Amino acid sequence: MSESTKTNLLGMSPEQMDAFFAELGEKRFRATQVLKWIHQLGAESFDEMTNISKALREKLAAVAEIREPEVVMQNISRDGTRKWVIRVDGGSCVETVLIPEGDRATLCVSSQVGCSLDCSFCSTGKQGFNRNLSAAEIIGQVRIAIKSFGPMDPSGPRRVTNVVLMGMGEPLMNFNNVVAAIQLMMEDNAYCLSKRRVTLSTAGVVPALDKLREYTDCSLAISLHAPNDELRDVLVPINKRYPIKELIAACNRYLENLNDKRVITIEYTLMAGVNDQPQHAKELGKLLKQVPCKLNLIPFNPFPNSGYERPSEDAILRFKDVMLKAGVLTTVRRTRGDEIDAACGQLVGQVEDRTRRSGKYIPIKQESVAEGAKPL
Repeated sequence: MSESTKTNLLGMSPEQMDAFFAELGEKRFRATQVLKWIHQLGAESFDEMTNISKALREKLAAVAEIREPEVVMQNISRDGTRKWVIRVDGGSCVETVLIPEGDRATLCVSSQVGCSLDCSFCSTGKQGFNRNLSAAEIIGQVRIAIKSFGPMDPSGPRRVTNVVLMGMGEPLMNFNNVVAAIQLMMEDNAYCLSKRRVTLSTAGVVPALDKLREYTDCSLAISLHAPNDELRDVLVPINKRYPIKELIAACNRYLENLNDKRVITIEYTLMAGVNDQPQHAKELGKLLKQVPCKLNLIPFNPFPNSGYERPSEDAILRFKDVMLKAGVLTTVRRTRGDEIDAACGQLVGQVEDRTRRSGKYIPIKQESVAEGAKPL
């Protein structure tokens, strides 16, 4: 059997792994052993799996593989931020960023090659859309980041404490693979991240957001960027299909499903003279009273030919002050990794655009849920 026809175990959920081993005539506990070897110990081959018989290792090597995406380049900025350029099947590249801060290390993971939403201020959206990433290509980014610090050790300190699906792409437009990857991130026999430390960031694909609460209780972030529909229609074109009122209602439905005290993170990129004025802040304050949330202000990170500029520090602080007076918990995201183009909105990769679009987004496809995505 050629290498390309082997089954890649990297993106398999526990249920898929059980089924795979059952087909091989093996007991269920073998699936759990292999899951731990792949995701907790970072095994590159079946030969490393010393608690598995030689006969089974040979059987696995004949039909399966553990294949990560290819790392093309790794850059480390002055502040310790790491960025990987990763080549996926088909030859296109995506980018992944790890941001360390104290005892936290947050990994920003891509879910698509490019993005179809074409948000006007995002460099990722300007390069078009190629395809969805597989579950293996998504979870592979987590494994690559952890392994970049040396051999994986489940008993040692966490090298990645938080994961946000906030890189290239709109996660909810790759629903099946994203949910399968999230479930692996939170799986006890894989990466064992808590539901509060895995965050999905969406521009607001409302039907998929409603479906999401059936499959995971991860944390949620909303890329809002405007306090009203008129402005958001320009900045985030998918708003024309799912306006702010519908999006806020979906957020509240998601929170009701969690049965805990978590809140939604609202992300708001500040652009000089566009959405950073006091009247925008006042309008946003009134809007955010409709949903339990915290606000993350993100000063715009410039990229060539964007047409937007970063606000002054005074404008940022004035906006924050208005929000705090409105009773909204507000933080300003400190720009990290901008000299290696790893800051928010700067991720580009290398994408062969298959959309041939003219400023339009691709509507979400109502897919059946993949076998690897298990309802709660």
